[in-house]
Amino acid sequence: MLTAKQNFLETITPGGHPDRFVNQYEMVGVCIYPYSMDQMPPQRGELHKVNPWGITFSFREDQPGAFPEDTPDKLVIKDFEEWDQYVKAPNIDYPEAAWEPFIKYAEEQINHDEQFVTPFVAPGIFEQMHNLGGMTDTLAAFYEYPDECHELIKYLVDWELKLADGICNHLPVEMMLHHDDWGSRTSTFMSPDMWAEFFLEPYKTLYGYWHERGCQYIIHHSDSYGKTLIPYMIEIGINVWQGVMTSNDIADCIEKYGDKIAFMGGLDGADIEKADWTKPWVKEQVQKICKEYGHKSFIPCITQGMPMSTYDGLYDCISECIAGCSEEMKDTFND
Repeated sequence: MLTAKQNFLETITPGGHPDRFVNQYEMVGVCIYPYSMDQMPPQRGELHKVNPWGITFSFREDQPGAFPEDTPDKLVIKDFEEWDQYVKAPNIDYPEAAWEPFIKYAEEQINHDEQFVTPFVAPGIFEQMHNLGGMTDTLAAFYEYPDECHELIKYLVDWELKLADGICNHLPVEMMLHHDDWGSRTSTFMSPDMWAEFFLEPYKTLYGYWHERGCQYIIHHSDSYGKTLIPYMIEIGINVWQGVMTSNDIADCIEKYGDKIAFMGGLDGADIEKADWTKPWVKEQVQKICKEYGHKSFIPCITQGMPMSTYDGLYDCISECIAGCSEEMKDTFND
């Protein structure tokens, strides 16, 4: 039986021979670092928590997670034309002693035989922009203030390169889980051409640096429609698109691009995250995607950007059902 790491590699490698479905995030050994603790989001019910960038988040009881507040008084960027008057990157020059517990965690708490050492980095560049300036104003700024948007993007990329440098200097990074939602369930937030104009080169720089520093595999989370961006995802160095929703026609994505990028998802949060979920119903949903998309370049997974679910027990139930599909469909893995 292959290890989780080996099975993942066989799944994403053209012509590979996995012996079962990769089971959600089983190969991901998520590790944290000093800044990730400094920017911890609010817990359910916690309101108006300000992070190191000055962004105010609230996690209301009726919401699935923490969201930035975008009322005029809470926005960090009041005017995109003068963004540099408002945005001040947090200091990430941590003393060596601050890294010690995180180094120890990566050494002792991650199963290195089964999991890749994987820092979790969020938000990505676009998400950080609209967290700072609000979704509507940020999207408008790409038209109204393109030069300033390019400058802000460079500022954010330069800061994350410094973050990456600190992480890679202290942790044996093998894989990276990076968030940046680029669309809704039905469309990207901007045209592919506009996305490329603003984000193609910055992400090539950013992900290129992670790869240069020893990160072998980049998992990019965007639980959205993004099929039209796949060629760019490949170009910037993404190995696995996590969060791929069924609206992308996953089977077609695999057929067209599966030799260059793998797809991780298929269990859309809007469909699977139900308070009244039952195991038989979850099993039915899991069986459907496993049979429809197969095991080559596809990883069945909830579209959540971490190994978790909004409703207690759901993530583990999905994992159990995926393992069941591997057993039921074991003959197909000899193909």
